[in-house]
Amino acid sequence: MPELISKYPEITLQILREAGARCGEGAEQRILTKCPPAQFCALPTGEVCVYGLDAIPQMTQITPREIARSVAGKEGRPWQDSIALSIPLLILLGAAFLAGIVAGRMWVRRKIKKN
Repeated sequence: MPELISKYPEITLQILREAGARCGEGAEQRILTKCPPAQFCALPTGEVCVYGLDAIPQMTQITPREIARSVAGKEGRPWQDSIALSIPLLILLGAAFLAGIVAGRMWVRRKIKKN
């Protein structure tokens, strides 16, 4: 039986109720026994547990790591891409900074020689 993630779990539960599900009213939990009763819905064809975004760590079928991998779109850590893009930028900024220091010293030397 599925566990669902919804940005708006209360609305999702209301839609399920309007479709004939018994939600949050003490229906027998045969399969999703660890689902909080307020988030549980029983239908004639099965059971559903609706989680909000803040309750993802409480889910039993999907782990936060699996969700993170799916959102990242690959097995690696999502922050690796931002670091890979930042290193060349930092090198460029460092080079510009050093060039500014060198140019500043040269300008000061020329000014001193003229006086």
